[in-house]
Amino acid sequence: MSAPTALIDFIAPTDGASRERLAFYEPLTVLQANRLEQVRDVLQQVHAQARQGRWCVGFVAYEAAPAFDAAMAVHRPQDGPLAWFGVFDQARPWPDGPLWPYEPLSWTAGIDRAEFDRAVARIHAAIADGEVYQINFTAPWHSAFHGEPLGLFQALLRAQPDGYAAYIDTGAQQVLSVSPELFFDWRDGCLLCRPMKGTAAREADPQADARRAAHLRSSEKERAENLMIVDLIRNDLSRLAEPGSVQVPRLFQVQALPTVWQMTSDVTARTRAGVGLEDVFQALFPCGSVTGAPKLRAMHWIARLERGPRGVYCGAVGVVRPGGSATFNVPIRTVRLAAGQARCGIGSGITADADAAGEWAEWRSKQAFLVRAQSAFELLETLRLESGQVVHRAEHLARMAAAARHFGFVWQIDAAERALDRLVAEHPHGLWRVRLLARADGGCRAEAFELHELASPVRVRLAERPFEAAGSEFVRFKTTRRAHYEAFAPVDAAVFDTLLWNEAGELTEFTRGNVAVKLDGRWVTPPLACGLLGGIGRAVALREGRLVEQVVHRDALARAQGLAFLNSLRGWLDAELIS
Repeated sequence: MSAPTALIDFIAPTDGASRERLAFYEPLTVLQANRLEQVRDVLQQVHAQARQGRWCVGFVAYEAAPAFDAAMAVHRPQDGPLAWFGVFDQARPWPDGPLWPYEPLSWTAGIDRAEFDRAVARIHAAIADGEVYQINFTAPWHSAFHGEPLGLFQALLRAQPDGYAAYIDTGAQQVLSVSPELFFDWRDGCLLCRPMKGTAAREADPQADARRAAHLRSSEKERAENLMIVDLIRNDLSRLAEPGSVQVPRLFQVQALPTVWQMTSDVTARTRAGVGLEDVFQALFPCGSVTGAPKLRAMHWIARLERGPRGVYCGAVGVVRPGGSATFNVPIRTVRLAAGQARCGIGSGITADADAAGEWAEWRSKQAFLVRAQSAFELLETLRLESGQVVHRAEHLARMAAAARHFGFVWQIDAAERALDRLVAEHPHGLWRVRLLARADGGCRAEAFELHELASPVRVRLAERPFEAAGSEFVRFKTTRRAHYEAFAPVDAAVFDTLLWNEAGELTEFTRGNVAVKLDGRWVTPPLACGLLGGIGRAVALREGRLVEQVVHRDALARAQGLAFLNSLRGWLDAELIS
């Protein structure tokens, strides 16, 4: 069977648990709008095809907005249709195929910090002048792309699961959307919108992460930002709703995504008799969460401040089912591929009390899903095989299972056990370093390398600069993506490892193991909240009472009574810090 033209993986908007995962091949026809005057006609045809029992999957670009209101300001479209829908006679099961390959991406921002700060300042001036209350400001990220688009979509879907994901291949371009935001769900005359406004970065430490969520939930700034868009959408819905039917059943719900917390609210209405799909778009498009408020004036400023068109990003991507029910996302967290180039927009809502530094940090948090998917990687555990026994085998497998859950990998414990068993059978004697690797599709393999014991103390050196990756998911979980560690690897063969510290000046770990420091007569190790991998050797030492957790500033090394490197492969090695 050929590759699919479209895939949808939509979580059920009402129960939040069941999912609609479908594939579509070889459309019967394609409905496409290349000019504004064609957009409404395409939507009318889409609705008509659905009422005749067919499936329609496609998108409407942000720059299609003037088709619904000529006063909406947008950039001139540069490439790609304003609307595109494939029409299919049937939906097929989601394909459980192999992992498709693609080469690593290298994303560069289409805006620098100075330009960003100027834009925020100009938005603040517009707010102060009473023109707007909020503007959703965005910019594109770019990368060359080589490989199979489906491979990148698979990786993006693992990076951002359980939302409203869609893959669409028009031939000239591919749209890879893993958006967590529902634009609207329309069925049986009931219309649900769920705008997403308000963001907080996730934390490695569970308690700190819970505090982040609680702060987002109670933040007056974030609640005000969310409420502005709720009010805008209530007004939009009133244009096609039965009188008195517009309701807000849920406000300020905080949703956990892999890299950020997001605040959502629900706005519902019953649509009047005779309302068609094009009428829903006329009332709602583009979603207020990606424009700001008031919508028309916010879009005016977006056209002035942003360099070029948004394209599918911030438009709508979705499915219209046989009978006419429809679900569309707001295509944030969406990559467009065309002519060997990848493009992805990142943005946020700027309000009067928005801080440029804070908004820039929010952009970095939102970009984390791209970082996760920019290249293929495997989960990794490094184990000690001694005289036919794998040391701390169960603990390593449990840690790998946790990493699989975090990254959305298929976890097959039997495959991991078999890989280790084969290696043990092949190496019944001696001392070996074992690498256990797990792929995203659940496949596992293990390899062994002869290991020699080291004399201690080993010589180590303090990093010359902070470890910026401290606390990232590729530090908290062990994978084959280790460039951030390799950048700190010693160049002097006489130095065993480098001791890392975070931007607050707190010790974190070595590049290949954890650290223990003897202070005031007791051995301490940095807590996970400092941004490090929770090593198996470290966990065992904590459990046995040989170590306690304590934040250790790098300046404290001058009065340390001892220093050690530890992991489950090497055990405890006394260390000597050299300059």
